[in-house]
Amino acid sequence: MNKKTIGVALLGCGNVGSGTFRVLTENAGIIAKRAGADVRVKAILVRDLCKDRDAGIPKDLLTDDFSAILDNPEIDIVAELMGGLEPAVSYMKQALQAGKHVVSANKAALARSGEELTKNAGAQGLMLRYEAAVCGAIPVMNAISTALAANEITGIRGILNGTTNYILTRMDEDNAPYAAVLKDAQDKGFAEADPTGDVEGHDAANKLTLLIAAGFGRYIRPDDIEREGITGVTEDDLRKAAAENAKIKLVATAVREKDGIRARVRPEFLPADHPLSSVRNEFNAVLISCNMADDIFLQGRGAGPLPTGSAVAGDILEIAACIARGTEKNALPTWRLQ
Repeated sequence: MNKKTIGVALLGCGNVGSGTFRVLTENAGIIAKRAGADVRVKAILVRDLCKDRDAGIPKDLLTDDFSAILDNPEIDIVAELMGGLEPAVSYMKQALQAGKHVVSANKAALARSGEELTKNAGAQGLMLRYEAAVCGAIPVMNAISTALAANEITGIRGILNGTTNYILTRMDEDNAPYAAVLKDAQDKGFAEADPTGDVEGHDAANKLTLLIAAGFGRYIRPDDIEREGITGVTEDDLRKAAAENAKIKLVATAVREKDGIRARVRPEFLPADHPLSSVRNEFNAVLISCNMADDIFLQGRGAGPLPTGSAVAGDILEIAACIARGTEKNALPTWRLQ
């Protein structure tokens, strides 16, 4: 089916939703040229229609009725940007059942339901994309699932959580205690009021699950990944690392071994010349080891409205280009199914 206009619905109008809308509108000309069709936001699902929002969000696009999105034949792509498990997972399933392609930035939901959603999408000849779910603007999912698809991935190591990297950087460079740096991170919006998901490594484990699925074609539940957070890292630990010309980073690792995939998230001493050692503050980075392409290192902003919105918009553009050319049924899935 070739179309001149591709309709998009955004589920959620928070930081990521508003950032995605801005990218799609301000870069509309670039996106249309590359997609081969106009890409237009037709609806934005919100919980509260009366809430004050960014002046750039047209009120006539807002709706609190998800069924209206499902029933709208002008909407081809649904971008789930709500976060959390429910109703996000149910909405993605319903969108696929209604014949709509799906984009998501929701690592928690995808880490638990991504395999099922991928199979549902494939059975319907639809596309499911979630570049923004792992490391924001860094195109790591695309690199693994497409650019490196002809390789056997042998290992993945990364700094996948910007909050913990910011905390460890500031503790190290400012000689500051954990509690003070955490408060600073919360004041700057890098950490949530309840930072448990970040500082205990849950967020990184969710992302590692998705990287393992894309790179190794295996599903390892986040709860089954060996995990240790940064709350036990002390100023003395950082001084010891500095004395050994090393840095402490929260590193997510997945390595292919004879008996399966070994996966873990934990603080590690890294020598100063290791690529991940130079990654500072809220930045993310991933080191991908391949049997043919050797080591690939990607670094960039792992969070924020525009970096994450850019990744969401990139997925939307890819799907729109496939719809415009009638090739969407032949696209490779991000989840490397066995």
